[in-house]
Formats: sequence, C-alpha cells, structure tokens
Amino acid sequence: MLYYLFAYLHKTFNVPGFGVFRYITFRAGAAAFTALIISFWLGPKIIKMLRSRQIGESAKLEAPKNHLTKAGTPTMGGFIVLASIVIPALLWTDLKNMYVVLILFVTIALGAVGFLDDYLKVIKKKPKGLIGRYKIAGQIFVGLVVGGMIYFFPQWIDPDLWRLKSSTTVPFYKYTEFDFGLLYIPMVIFVITATSNAVNLTDGLDGLAIGNVGIVSLTLAIMSYVSGHSIWSQYLTIPYLRGNGELAIYCSAIVGASLGFLWFNSYPAQVFMGDTGSLALGGIIGALCVLIKKEFLLPTLGGVFLMETVSVIIQRMYFKYTKKKYGEGRRVFKMAPIHHHFEMKGWSEPKIVIRFYIIAVILMILSLSTFKVR
Repeated sequence: MLYYLFAYLHKTFNVPGFGVFRYITFRAGAAAFTALIISFWLGPKIIKMLRSRQIGESAKLEAPKNHLTKAGTPTMGGFIVLASIVIPALLWTDLKNMYVVLILFVTIALGAVGFLDDYLKVIKKKPKGLIGRYKIAGQIFVGLVVGGMIYFFPQWIDPDLWRLKSSTTVPFYKYTEFDFGLLYIPMVIFVITATSNAVNLTDGLDGLAIGNVGIVSLTLAIMSYVSGHSIWSQYLTIPYLRGNGELAIYCSAIVGASLGFLWFNSYPAQVFMGDTGSLALGGIIGALCVLIKKEFLLPTLGGVFLMETVSVIIQRMYFKYTKKKYGEGRRVFKMAPIHHHFEMKGWSEPKIVIRFYIIAVILMILSLSTFKVR
C-alpha cells in the first residue's frame, strides 16, 4: 500500500527522494524494520492478553522433565510473527505480483490450520488438538493450490514461467534443470507439507525454531533477489524469474519478524509460537523454495529442520522394528526430536540452540555457494 502511495506521489508530483521506493533493496530493508517494530509493539500486548485469558502451554509428558516448569507459558504467540510478516508485506510489496499473492495465501491458510490446532488443544482442552489427517489435509490443499497455479496457470505469475513451470534448478550445475513433469504438483504438496511439519517438530526449545527460520529466510531473500534480477541471474547462470525479486521483501519481513519474536521467545521464553506460527512458517519456507525454483536446495538450506525430522523417523522405525523382533522397543536416541537427545545428555537449552544456529549459518553459506560454484 505504501509502495503504491509513494510510487503515485513520485510519478504525479515528482516528489524528490520518493523514487527510492521503487527499489527492492530499499523496500526489503523497510519491510524488515517495520516487522521488527510491529513485533516489539505487538508482542507485550499479545502476551498480556494470552496470560489474562490463561492461554498457556500444557505440560508435555513426552519432553524432558525439566520442561514441566514451562507449563502455563503463554502459547499461540504465532499471531505476533504472522502479523509482523503480513502487515509489512501489505505495506511494502507489489500486491499485483502473483508470487506475493501465493505466499500470502500460504501464510494465512496454514496459519489458520495451526490456529485451529492450538484452539482445540488450549481452549477446548483436547490433548491431540486437530486430528492429524485433517491437519495433513489442510497442508495438502495449500500445496495443491500453489502447485496447480504454477503448473496450469504459469502465465498469471510470469509470462515466461511456462518454460520452467514443472522444472527446478540443479545445485552446482549451470544450464541444468530437472523436469518433474506430471509429478510436479505431488512434489509441491510434499515439500510444503514436509517443511510445515519439520518446523513444527523443531519448535521444542526456546528460540530454536524461530532463530533457524530467520537464518533460512535471510538466505531465501538473497536467492529470490538474485533470481528476479536480470543481470545477476544471467551472471550466475540461473533462470531469470521476472517479478521474483518481490519475494525478497517478503523474506526480509520474515527476518525482521523472527528477530522481534526471538526477543520474547529466547530462553527463558515469555511466549511460545504454537502451531499457529510453526506450521505457517514451515509452509512458507517450503513454498518459497518452490517459487524460486530451489527445491533441491531445501535439504541443505533447511538442514536443521531435516535433522530434527529424520531423528523422529529413525526413532519410531527402530522402536517398532525392535519391538517386533525382540518383544521390547529400543531407541537410537535418548529422546526424539534430536534436540531433546542432547538435553538428556546434559547440554543446557541455550547451548543446544546456539549450536544449532551455528549449524544453520554454515548451511546458509553452503547453500549460497551453490550459486557461484557451478
């Protein structure tokens, strides 16, 4: 909205200095700063409201015993993050850009699914919240819409996108694209569903999930800016995606919102994001990788989320296998997801979080290096 206002003033009245609002880099910085301010302003108000209504986290029996002290901490703080993302996006992005429209749809739709899950768990006191198959159905629907739009109506997003509609770039190889063909839409559904649940699994320690989301989003901001820049994309021999640069503004808003929420979510947390935030943020990351044609980079870029998810899969499969073979289930890890394994080994919560941040930064550098090492 502000983007259109300043563009109009510059074009109509030639107001000095307002031309800077045309630039993606300026608007990306403005979006990040706006998101940070909204987080700082909205955070205490939301936390106070959640406390007054006694909307707190229930004791998790599947977590280490020291987590019992966290029972009662306000949850559903994902509202802070999502508001801090959506409002700057509405203010600073080009809302006629279909990349922006699609990512806003993913944010709101998965935020609604997460809210319903939190509502049933916290307000209605249903321990399991939203039934798993309904949660998956919501994620599949979102993936179906995003994949269907790109596959069947690429011209609505980018007139040149029809050539790449079912393809993605291959890391470390220039002029190489992999075409999913008829499997494209199922792939999009899988990516969005998997990342949505992966971030949800990672959200088990104070500041762990939101910090990693901020690091990944910063990386995606750089990638989307380059993909939408005709000169840089040509120099780095990656497909030029017209209009993709607007996603850099959205990613910057996520970075600002992540930093703002981390202020309240860092150890010891004043508020948890709940599924309202984690399901939406995970889906956003997956959708962004789809929209900038970097699906194959997701295992590297989101390596921390992948590690958390794989640890749960290994633990469950090994437990079922040993129970069937020996009559007693055995475990690979002391507890899954893997961040709980390190807790059980005696690592402090802040130490685990900081070390996972370090891993995420290393993976960020590796992911960005694939643009040049080709």
